[in-house]
Amino acid sequence: MRTILIALVSVILFGCAQQPANNEITIKGKVKFPDDRFKMQIVKRNGFEKEIIDSVELKADNTYEFKMKVDKPGVYTLDCQKWQSVQFWAENEDLEIDFRGQDTAKIKIKNPPYVYIKGGPNNEVMNLISYNGYRAYQNMIAAGKEIYAASKSDSKEWKEMSANKYNVIFDDRRERTLYVAQHYADRNSILSVLPSLNETKDAELIANIFKTLEAKNPNYQPLLDVKREMTEAKAARERMMEGKIAPDFSFPTKNGEKNYGPKDFRGKYVLIDFWASWCGPCRQEIPHLKKEYEKYHDKGLEMLSVSIDQSKNAWMNAMRKEKMPWPQVQAPKAGKEIMKEYQFSGIPFIVLLDKEGKIVGKNLRGEKLEKLLETIFH
Repeated sequence: MRTILIALVSVILFGCAQQPANNEITIKGKVKFPDDRFKMQIVKRNGFEKEIIDSVELKADNTYEFKMKVDKPGVYTLDCQKWQSVQFWAENEDLEIDFRGQDTAKIKIKNPPYVYIKGGPNNEVMNLISYNGYRAYQNMIAAGKEIYAASKSDSKEWKEMSANKYNVIFDDRRERTLYVAQHYADRNSILSVLPSLNETKDAELIANIFKTLEAKNPNYQPLLDVKREMTEAKAARERMMEGKIAPDFSFPTKNGEKNYGPKDFRGKYVLIDFWASWCGPCRQEIPHLKKEYEKYHDKGLEMLSVSIDQSKNAWMNAMRKEKMPWPQVQAPKAGKEIMKEYQFSGIPFIVLLDKEGKIVGKNLRGEKLEKLLETIFH
């Protein structure tokens, strides 16, 4: 009987340990240099979607305070009046986060200082992740300066050494990320590290994180959500592998008189260019696309430009200036759904499909595109 009671108490205590003491946390702090044009905001991001959870004005003494009801534990962003931001883990830890605030220098630069979170074990992990990213960014600035200086010198050795700086920074950041994943797998917030890991190379590490968290609470909803999202993301990546039939879509031209999508070009090769009027590299790529179109159109190459512009007027103005001689369509919702479907986050994103609609190549630009088309049409 005594053994049963001990076991029962253990189960109760274990269960309590897995649940937040309450579903409301306090987030407070101070802003040294406020910008009263804007509010403090708590933001939740889900892919390309952004939801403002709550917002408050600074008090007279430049302090702020949120009482945040946490219905779903996870990563949120605290935005400081559009000047700084920091990601935090919301669950059962009260937080204190101070900001420097707006840039007071005469020349404003996009390089805000590091923001530290005073909280608990879960946000210790968030601090490590945040500091890792901050240091990598600072190192890239320094590397950029050195690479520029080396390019102006006559030293071949210096140029070669400096050219490898970015790779060294990327490798260092990855190693620091792996360290966090290896040594903090028992924290719920370790789930925020998973997007930075490689599903193939780090499979054993990911499995260990899942095993550790499941041992604490196999029904922990954020863990179940992450597993589902990873499964869906893997399926989406597989759908975009070379040799697969590209996802279909059908978007309208500027006047809405016709829709175009991959199926409209069956029997011919089609190059799909995802772009936007505000994207400088996209606009720079257009003359090259025109050149390739002129060279291979009579041999069976078609092109389709898909704008992810939010503004129809901006899209139409850009089309008038660029004078692209192939079909032009605009994706709805600023391209959020098609970007997820085609698995890209940056533009231009250029994909080549064969006569059957299968993916021949993607991320095609400049010389890479030129060589692929030459192989196909010569």
